[in-house]
Amino acid sequence: MAERKVMVGPRLRRMRLERGLTQSQMAEQMGISASYLNLIERNQRPVTVQLLLKLGQTYDIDLQRFAVDDEARVAAQLKEVFGDPLFAKKGVTNQDIQDMASASPVGGEAVFALFRSYRELVDNALNLAEGLSDTDKVGGVAALRLAGEEVQDFIQARGNYFPDLEDAAEQIWGDAKLDKDALYESLRAYLLNTHGIKVRVLPFDVMEDTLRRYDRHGRRVMLSEILPPESRCYQLAYQIALLDCSDHFDEIVDSAGLDGAETRRLLRIGLANYMAGAVMMPYARFHEAVKALRYDIDLLARRFGAGFEQVCNRLTNLQRPGDKGVPLFLVRMDCAGNVSRRLSANGFHFARFGGLCPRWGVHRAFRTPGETRTEFVQMPDGATYFTIARLVARPGGGHQVPAQQFVVAIGCEASLAGQMIYADGKLPAEPDTALKIGVNCRLCDRLECNRRAYPPLNRRLVVDENHLGLAPYFFT
Repeated sequence: MAERKVMVGPRLRRMRLERGLTQSQMAEQMGISASYLNLIERNQRPVTVQLLLKLGQTYDIDLQRFAVDDEARVAAQLKEVFGDPLFAKKGVTNQDIQDMASASPVGGEAVFALFRSYRELVDNALNLAEGLSDTDKVGGVAALRLAGEEVQDFIQARGNYFPDLEDAAEQIWGDAKLDKDALYESLRAYLLNTHGIKVRVLPFDVMEDTLRRYDRHGRRVMLSEILPPESRCYQLAYQIALLDCSDHFDEIVDSAGLDGAETRRLLRIGLANYMAGAVMMPYARFHEAVKALRYDIDLLARRFGAGFEQVCNRLTNLQRPGDKGVPLFLVRMDCAGNVSRRLSANGFHFARFGGLCPRWGVHRAFRTPGETRTEFVQMPDGATYFTIARLVARPGGGHQVPAQQFVVAIGCEASLAGQMIYADGKLPAEPDTALKIGVNCRLCDRLECNRRAYPPLNRRLVVDENHLGLAPYFFT
């Protein structure tokens, strides 16, 4: 078999500079000549698998992410950028995009950041023109949405794994002497005995639209009675994280280099949520259960007293070096197609602007409450994934305030699906048997699709009053 070779020049150079090494120093450590390293960094020579393995051993890096993920992720972002009508006449091809992503992933991310700001300005202008809200409110909503995306980008860049927080969660288990069979009671006792904070569950007519509130001066945490048991545990773990791990959060937020008070506060909230999941589902014990139960989310939820979405979120955190789980992506969507959370850890790409592919079965999960939907899907680039989706509900306020409903979906590369119980008896004999989907309609090149909501951005629309087909659009 021929030895596989990859081009990683710009990423290798960036890694070297981050470590403050000269080419001569790195070449000596790698056992190659400085001239050969120079050719590699300029993408004039490929890197062999053997050299990649030595790179991983010498500098303790994740080779899969180093060799593939950055370039693919940036290429997907740039495809969205150059698919915008702004560039319709520029003739940028997919090969041009791939070349840019390969030459400089950092530059590609900068281009995407600029495009994202441009889109925010366009969206604001459209909102104002339609009279949907006043100027101040539009600016505030846009800023908050942009801040949320920056936080998701940071968490994505860290692989959705924070080892210091995992260690802190294990420390809390030891200090609090938590009881897995009486987690709520032991969390409540820890808050009282360690922090002098009482927990009160109050009626809905008192709390109204508030699910949790921390009264700093009254030294009490107030929970709404509409929270189910697993959510009550989660909220207490969240509060403990804020009290015990503030210094850890400050260090991570400071290292993130994010601008804006809203962005920094959102990141703190995200980290506290991460900690809450880590406290409820400690890494080692949770991962052992995941392997034993083969990712059976319902059984994991019962064993750890958690909800479906909480377990799915925790599954995406299993990235401890030497003890990793299956790399998973996650998405959460409401019935209108709005995506409120997206995380990709395995090359699956989401569009930042617009919804999901209408062919994907996650949409049909709204019709089958309580049923876990599974399917194999294939993206236009040929990558095939196994996906799991279910309808979940957030607490409601009785008849007058119905529960919010979302579909939560996770997925992995098709080659890894056999590790999940949901794929038993469903592994496709051929990748071509998977359902063909795209990123979303505007970025999808599947011209024959009859489920399109919009024409693709990089094709010229043909309008013919004498021709009606199954697909709503015709292109050249």
